[in-house]
Amino acid sequence: MLNSSSPRIRIVSALVLTLLLAAGCGGGGTSTDVVGSGGTGSISGVVTKGPLSNATITGYGISGGQMGPQIGMTTTDANGKFSMPIGTYAGPVMLQVSGGAYKDEATGSSMGMAAGDVMTAVMPSVVSGANSNGIQVTPVTAMAQVRAQSMTGGMTDTNIAAANAAMGSYVIVNDILHVQPMNPLTTGSGTGASQDARNYGMTLAAMSQYAKTLNMSISSAMVTAMMNDASDGVMDGRKGVSQISMSMGGMMGTSMMSATAGTSSLATAMTDFMGSAANASGVTTADMTVLTQKLAKSNGHI
Repeated sequence: MLNSSSPRIRIVSALVLTLLLAAGCGGGGTSTDVVGSGGTGSISGVVTKGPLSNATITGYGISGGQMGPQIGMTTTDANGKFSMPIGTYAGPVMLQVSGGAYKDEATGSSMGMAAGDVMTAVMPSVVSGANSNGIQVTPVTAMAQVRAQSMTGGMTDTNIAAANAAMGSYVIVNDILHVQPMNPLTTGSGTGASQDARNYGMTLAAMSQYAKTLNMSISSAMVTAMMNDASDGVMDGRKGVSQISMSMGGMMGTSMMSATAGTSSLATAMTDFMGSAANASGVTTADMTVLTQKLAKSNGHI
């Protein structure tokens, strides 16, 4: 007779335990499948903080105005492009990006997204089985997402549309979800680019330049700070009544966000970037006068 310590008994016991666990994951138990799997719906586009390569992008359904279950996941390619199946899901969508690496516009350095920093975008309701193409995920869409989330009722279709439109108006981009930002590090990229694409690309470059001015070691921290600032609808260096603390990276600790970070300081950073050797686009300060003057004179209200 075999005792409980025999190798044969241990192997059989392990197999029985595996089968029981597998059975418990099916039927009426809790499923690990993503919501809506099995259908033909998809979302594709580009993630830009500089093109963000090898980043994880996760799609979430939205329920009751809040982030709900995961509906898909994928990874960006070397140019920040992604294509993510979402099955049969229908409804509003939140996209969240983490990890990956990008070429920082102002410094030209390759940087990894800092732990805890994310970029997001929020989309109005999609139809089951539909393909949503050309979706942009950027610091600006991330600012719109947190704004929508903070509005009464949360991320409803109405609030999503309003927040995306408001952020677009703030940086003079007609459609922040579909206009692809000009990459100012690409030689001649401004030639033939729409003014929307120029405004979009230079806004992202200005955030990078401002992070460089403050000696931030990783500029994705500036995106997080701008998201926090935008959440209450006023770019004033505060989230509600509290001044925003920014991570400076390395041994530098934290610093308090300036009240003008999203207004006149961003305009100055944009002008500084355009006059620097990093700007390969061919876009000049004269080309960006309308946006820089708007930001310089802004009261911060989105």
